[in-house]
Amino acid sequence: MNLADYRRAARAWLQANVPADGHPETDPIATAKEFMAKLHDAGYSGITWPRQWGGQGLTQAEERAFAAESRGHALPTYVFSIGLGMTGPTLVDRGTDAQRERFLRPLLRGEEIWCQLFSEPGAGSDVASLQTRAERDGDHWIVNGQKVWTSVAHHADWGLLLARTNVDVPKHKGLTMFVVDMHHPGVTVRPLKDMSGRANFNEIFFDDVPIPDEHRVGEVDDGWSVAVTTLLHERLSISAGVGMGGQKDDPTSLEALRTSVDTGDPLVRDELVELHIRDRALALFNQRLAQETEAGIFPGARGSAAKLLLAELTMYRADLATRLAGPESVLGDHPLARAISMAPGMSLGGGTNEIMRNIVGDRVLNLPPEPRVDKNVPFKDLKVGTQG
Repeated sequence: MNLADYRRAARAWLQANVPADGHPETDPIATAKEFMAKLHDAGYSGITWPRQWGGQGLTQAEERAFAAESRGHALPTYVFSIGLGMTGPTLVDRGTDAQRERFLRPLLRGEEIWCQLFSEPGAGSDVASLQTRAERDGDHWIVNGQKVWTSVAHHADWGLLLARTNVDVPKHKGLTMFVVDMHHPGVTVRPLKDMSGRANFNEIFFDDVPIPDEHRVGEVDDGWSVAVTTLLHERLSISAGVGMGGQKDDPTSLEALRTSVDTGDPLVRDELVELHIRDRALALFNQRLAQETEAGIFPGARGSAAKLLLAELTMYRADLATRLAGPESVLGDHPLARAISMAPGMSLGGGTNEIMRNIVGDRVLNLPPEPRVDKNVPFKDLKVGTQG
């Protein structure tokens, strides 16, 4: 099937199958799972993932085509965004065949929901300072600790957990990655409300939670290299909006603003042109990264540049929408109110803008790195968080 036919087929499928906005009594998770199953069975879930693990084995061209056709539709896929954009791709790259066989197809069909367990109260932007411990006990690891700011964990069946397994080496060298059962006794999930009043984030406590060694991803004490893979996918997926459900009804989008402001004003038109330029520049950058990935060129730290661009674009959109709509846009019942309150979070989640700039400066522009006095110090000798 050529690309034009592929797009026509995708367009027709979306028009026929994207559910209408549900009634208040409708279970959104059940609706999302039902839709994901249909999406997979129609060939639109895991478009570039290997066929043997439940994907479609197609190229980035088809994935971009489907993403383009999805714009303007409110796909109920947000609860799967972590699995589709971060944990699933990590298992494709770094998991064992047994792990891929067990986890990838159920993820793509919406049968299981995933979360990512990295950040901690004392280790946010400095993820490698985390203190959650995993200690070997025969064929299992016993996990104790706390994670925080974990999206969709209150719905998750599985989580990708980064834990400390060695305190006698520097902080980046004593970490190991695991797949953890979020329903296992000893896992406690507590939702956290953000300023919009919603609870998409959570804090999670682990009390003597056993994880079988077969659920370890990568080698013991080599979890940082696996985490880097996850973080790369995270930044690329955030910037590309993987699993976020399209842009329908986004009150800060160019399409929405064009219909709600006075486009007869030349100054307003100039503002909208600037927004279009920024939107298009990020889309082209993401397209370039996707093409390079397909060609076997590892994007590396440039994924952080894409995430930084999206964070700045999100804030620009919110600021522009507020200026054009006026002071009433911040009122609780205004369509823009929630978008404005959520915008700053994009500069925090997935790594702050400051961290992204450091990564780009250090690893893309080859600028002198910031001093690191803890680089060769064993973790047990560091004073981080509540330690020391």
